Amino acid sequence: MTKLRGMTWNHTRGFVSAVTTAQRYHELHPNVEIVWEKRSLKQFGEFPVHQLMDDYDLMIIDHPYIGYAAKYGVFHSISDHLPSEFLKDQRENSVGVSYSSYEWEGKLWALPIDAATPVAAWRPDLLKKFDLHLPKNWNEILEWCDRGWVDVVMEDINALMNFYGWIVTLGESPFSSRTQIVSEEKGIEALRILKELVRRGDPKGNRHNPIESLNLLSSKSNTEKIYSLFPYGYSNYSKRGYADHLLQFGDLPLYNGKPMVSTIGGTGIAVSAKTKNLSSAIDYARFMAEPEVQRTIFTDSGGQPGHRTAWLDEENNRLSLNYFKATLPTLDRAYLRPRYAGYDQFQEHAGPVINACLYGTVTEKETVQKLDNLYQQSLQEAI
Repeated sequence: MTKLRGMTWNHTRGFVSAVTTAQRYHELHPNVEIVWEKRSLKQFGEFPVHQLMDDYDLMIIDHPYIGYAAKYGVFHSISDHLPSEFLKDQRENSVGVSYSSYEWEGKLWALPIDAATPVAAWRPDLLKKFDLHLPKNWNEILEWCDRGWVDVVMEDINALMNFYGWIVTLGESPFSSRTQIVSEEKGIEALRILKELVRRGDPKGNRHNPIESLNLLSSKSNTEKIYSLFPYGYSNYSKRGYADHLLQFGDLPLYNGKPMVSTIGGTGIAVSAKTKNLSSAIDYARFMAEPEVQRTIFTDSGGQPGHRTAWLDEENNRLSLNYFKATLPTLDRAYLRPRYAGYDQFQEHAGPVINACLYGTVTEKETVQKLDNLYQQSLQEAI
């Protein structure tokens, strides 16, 4: 009996979908048993992947670690072990830049099994109850904030992702030079927009993460919040039985007449360079990413697929208040973060710097300078 150990993240979307596909794979391959373990969302985003490679054959990962993992040999290159036809299908059916996010130096280091980006979520029952129409633009969002109807997702890591999204929305590409993340002018403008949002939409300083915001919005006790702004999408909340109240998801509002941009997330499945069962680990990873598996049992068990056919599937959309088709445009224009070795250290420290400005007394100019200093420090790892 071949036994594989996997590490994923502690949520229905990340854990149950992995366990379900592992069970089905075992039924099809009785000589292979796969056991999944889980870690918190915070650990998932911050815990160094190289510290897991000795203990696990399979890892569900976030793409900012790819440059580091490639440099230090943490994972097997997926593209060295899978047929070109399969990889071509994965690339051509990528949701946004999900496939590209796991490429580095000409190789693919994980298969994109999950796709997500910050979107908008709301309570359709409360919209109907109060005879309201969704806010369509940024000014209307701020008006809803003033009425206490909006919950803003602004935990440290999310504040950073929102900052990136605003830079792109304002017309610049973050990290386009090796000396600064963004021009001082656009950096200050983005921070001022976010500071105004926090002042009007999060006056109590809740700094919610996506799960906290969606849990609040969908709870029985919530009678005030109608709309969540910038949560990474979770299709689970649009399916009956998952939460007290169904949530509906859709695109972000317009800013100056144009769609806003967010920062892509999602996850990929990688194979540890230390695995002693390479062929079985690779084969299961492929199984998990197969279009039909993604479209059916992966999504049916709470996963949020990475393959485009699953997002266009009529049954998946029928069961989720059209979640997938409604948010796909947001994913397709989402910004891809850097992935160089050392970026993970920048990301870990940059979020608190952003929030020290948004919720504290640090000026926008000082914040941009601090971010540039952190950027320069992180680039030393890439040398």
